[in-house]
Amino acid sequence: MSSMKDREEGFERKFAFDEELRFKASARRNKALGLWAAEKLGKSGADAETYAKEVVVADIEEAGDHDVFRKIRADFDAAGVAQSDHQIRRTMDELMAQAIEQIKNT
Repeated sequence: MSSMKDREEGFERKFAFDEELRFKASARRNKALGLWAAEKLGKSGADAETYAKEVVVADIEEAGDHDVFRKIRADFDAAGVAQSDHQIRRTMDELMAQAIEQIKNT
């Protein structure tokens, strides 16, 4: 019976680790995405950092990436920045992959 309990605990630890990795990677990706979007919006320095923090906070609105995407899409539309939905989502995916690698290598 203890081997079954050990397996169960192992799965729980793996799940908790994966969730923590996903959370950290999302936060890191959102900050990088915010800096990328800030550059497209013509922001730099402290303004770019502030905007990146706004993108990170936007991720709290709902589960998934839709809230972050909507914020950037709306900000780009308001500023007249020409980026397709596909370009934004591709950048989100690329930055997520980079964030996961960075976290795994730390």
